[in-house]
Amino acid sequence: MTTWQPDPDETLLARCGVSFATGVATPVAGMRWFRDTDRRDIQDELPGWPEGPRYTPRTKTEGRLREGRKFGARFLLVATLGVLESLAGSGSTGTVASLGQPEEPENEVEDFPVLWAAPGTLARTLPWQLDPGRRSDLDRTHLVVTDRRALVLGLLDAKDLPHDEVLWEIPRVNIATAQRMKFSQSAVDFKIVFTDGSWSRLAGWNTNCRDDVTRFLADTPALVTDEALTPGQHQTVAKFLKRQDSPGDLLITCRPSGHLRAEYLRTSSIDPDYGIGSDVCLMGADGEPVAYEQGDV
Repeated sequence: MTTWQPDPDETLLARCGVSFATGVATPVAGMRWFRDTDRRDIQDELPGWPEGPRYTPRTKTEGRLREGRKFGARFLLVATLGVLESLAGSGSTGTVASLGQPEEPENEVEDFPVLWAAPGTLARTLPWQLDPGRRSDLDRTHLVVTDRRALVLGLLDAKDLPHDEVLWEIPRVNIATAQRMKFSQSAVDFKIVFTDGSWSRLAGWNTNCRDDVTRFLADTPALVTDEALTPGQHQTVAKFLKRQDSPGDLLITCRPSGHLRAEYLRTSSIDPDYGIGSDVCLMGADGEPVAYEQGDV
């Protein structure tokens, strides 16, 4: 049994279950594509990738029929056609209230690329195991973020048999940013943009997974040492640690708001679906609890 560990001089920031994202707007629901910058399908050009599913976006007529069948009655289809037509601009039928307007209609409604990569760019190096359409139902992929690099690990859905395989890694300096995508079912999608302009759209196991990895990929985290804490912050951290009931690692970072985020990573327990869970404490200059502000999450 092998469990991936950071190097002795490396700080683990997050480990979460991720995969390539999946379209949710009616024309692309349940689909994904791998594109170059001319929107050509490049999945056959990616070295070592096995054959995977091939999709065709639905036409408006197909989309309306698909939605109509959900009601199980022909007359309801007729009644809903006008409504569906009015929602076509947003690209989402039946979920507009929760998804809102697409930020990138060309990439979220008309098409749904999860790789956008010119020849020779970094996004093309991502492993095929991130694709739920190509891997076994028992296979899982985790995205690991440290203060030095990002990695994709492959593992089996077996909590008692951890067996991590490093599928891909890249220095942090090659990642320009990470962006949370609003037009996403259950708020799980995010985009990693590489310094060469290529990008990938991924989905976390849940919202917390997405937030945990993007928090530390969007900008370089400011790690805070024990010596830098004020007396009040020392007391708060001591109480925070006292209530932890399993082995783990303490991570303290300064957020853009100026608040300190103390996070206890439960590194002794790795869930195949989620990754590593955590407990969080957000505090001010004197260790007092503070409300979350923009940039804290």
